[in-house]
Amino acid sequence: MISTNDFRNGTMFEMDGQLLSIVSVEHIKLARAGAVIKAKLRNVLTGSIFEQSFRSGDKYRTVRIDSTEATYLYSDGSHHYFMDTKTYDQVAVDEEMLESVLPLLKDGSTVFLQRYQDRLIGVELPINVDLIVVSTDPGFKGDTVSGATKPAKLETGATIQVPLFIHSGDVIRVDTRDQTYVERA
Repeated sequence: MISTNDFRNGTMFEMDGQLLSIVSVEHIKLARAGAVIKAKLRNVLTGSIFEQSFRSGDKYRTVRIDSTEATYLYSDGSHHYFMDTKTYDQVAVDEEMLESVLPLLKDGSTVFLQRYQDRLIGVELPINVDLIVVSTDPGFKGDTVSGATKPAKLETGATIQVPLFIHSGDVIRVDTRDQTYVERA
């Protein structure tokens, strides 16, 4: 069981027979009444997002999400195919289930297939991935503003902000949680 006081972004729990994931959470302390927790929730199975208020101390059932390592193989347009690294089974995943990871997904990438009660509910990338910068504008001498960035297009087609010293052909490490530059790889 998980208490509403322990809600954090990304926490999954079951409420009214639905598998829910917390997108954002806000704890509000009221003057005379008890605390209220306002959360933006996403139904993991349907993808719908809604807001819900909870009383402090309410308890809900936690869920067990099984995660298996897999390798991204290819896409045929509407489905993307992954190979389980233990059983060598190929798994087809709809493109709409991959919306959040697709910008950073390349052939041969290691991913984690997430299952709930033997049903595939999502694909998760490792925290950091190394990608090649395909194109970016050159940094000019004199651009010495602290923290200055420029857009860079990566091998997967995603565009992120990188420091001025990054050039085309460099391999960089990208944080998959918020799609930001971490360091040169």
